[in-house]
Amino acid sequence: MKHTVSAVGVIDKSFLVLAAVEQNPVALGELVERTGLSRATAHRLAVALEAHGMLRRTADGRFALGLHLVALARRATEQFPLAEAAAPAMTELRDRTGESVQLYVPDGDLRVCVAALESPHGLRTIVPVGASLPMDRGSAGRVLSGELGRAGWVATVAEREPGVASVSAPVVDADGSVVAAVSVSGPAERLGRAPGRRHGAPVVDAADRISAVIDTAVTT
Repeated sequence: MKHTVSAVGVIDKSFLVLAAVEQNPVALGELVERTGLSRATAHRLAVALEAHGMLRRTADGRFALGLHLVALARRATEQFPLAEAAAPAMTELRDRTGESVQLYVPDGDLRVCVAALESPHGLRTIVPVGASLPMDRGSAGRVLSGELGRAGWVATVAEREPGVASVSAPVVDADGSVVAAVSVSGPAERLGRAPGRRHGAPVVDAADRISAVIDTAVTT
């Protein structure tokens, strides 16, 4: 992921450290290698971030993302106006399909879940709010990358995760730019090998409803 450089060096270096452990826990030596910082600086910043709950130590002493970030992610998404505006359409979509529903926005080369509703079924897919997922796998990632089927939706089966199927449609702003993707996801054994045939239309309907209120959501 690309990282913005500000005029505050210690902040930039701290975010370099966080980015270095974004995908997986790392030992100090690997942290130095990934950030390009000196060993002393990397260690000092990592320990400071650990003290604030931004990092934690694994059982074998490696640095990993801290649990305080989970709380911050939830608070950030709760304050995100699009998530609140999308809630009625997402609730109706969950009730119509009986499957889990998510709303994703792009974040560099990742997509972030900013709202999620779980299926009432015991066997269901769960994507926590704040989760960062790859942009190049899964129907929502494809939608956010500009791919779109003729029917207005994209469906994938077992692409991001084995046994999971999903259908996604784009949420667009007044200029027609894709700003989010709304998705239905569930076990492939229930959604079938062609989940778009069953759920494509209601997903597109939900995306259209969210798109209709997006200008109000992002300006209030």
